[in-house]
Amino acid sequence: MEAQSAIAIRHEAERLTPTSPNPLISFVMPVYNEGPSLEDVLQRVYDLPLRAEVIAVDDGSNDATPAVRTGIARTTGEVVVIQDADMEYDPADVVDLVQPIVEGYADVVYGSRLTGGRPQRAYMFWHLVANRMLALLTNMLWNSTISDMETGYKAFRGEIVRGFDLREDDFRIEPEITSEVLRRKLRLYQVPIAYYGRTPEEGKKISWRDGPLAIWTLLRMRFGRGGR
Repeated sequence: MEAQSAIAIRHEAERLTPTSPNPLISFVMPVYNEGPSLEDVLQRVYDLPLRAEVIAVDDGSNDATPAVRTGIARTTGEVVVIQDADMEYDPADVVDLVQPIVEGYADVVYGSRLTGGRPQRAYMFWHLVANRMLALLTNMLWNSTISDMETGYKAFRGEIVRGFDLREDDFRIEPEITSEVLRRKLRLYQVPIAYYGRTPEEGKKISWRDGPLAIWTLLRMRFGRGGR
């Protein structure tokens, strides 16, 4: 009993200030040629048992859909979630994603596709290898244990993420955000999420060409401006 009490006390001592009981969740939704799926994603978000505002931002589309930095700056919620509009991620996972922040234990929560426990589409071996290599490099540079740096599901305490000094507008913003989180030594948690990945033929945008750019961004953030 004494050991359990000590654990409980320590756990409570590590707790941050919780959000309000029913916080506003701001969804920043980068939209890149996702016109056909946008309406479905929006409906799923608004069906969640959460107070939500959605800020859809044009990420360089050439279709009729109206970058992430701009979206974050416009948020007003206590919690900010980056939600891709491509249907690879299930909005139902957001409830679990934001919970550590709402309860006051985390500044940032990543939804990991690589920790198991949720449905995962089996496909694209080299895509998996690239993701694991980028996570490994991130962990080596920043002494962390992130399993999925490139996840499209990230949640933040709003007042913190709105203070990030971000510069990238394309896929390089993922390693830039992660480096900023780790440089600031924020309390980062991970939760498993489902992943319904797409192939390039089905509309997936990221490719092997983005890998070297992500590596360069990680190195720049660690040893250049971001590593100050």
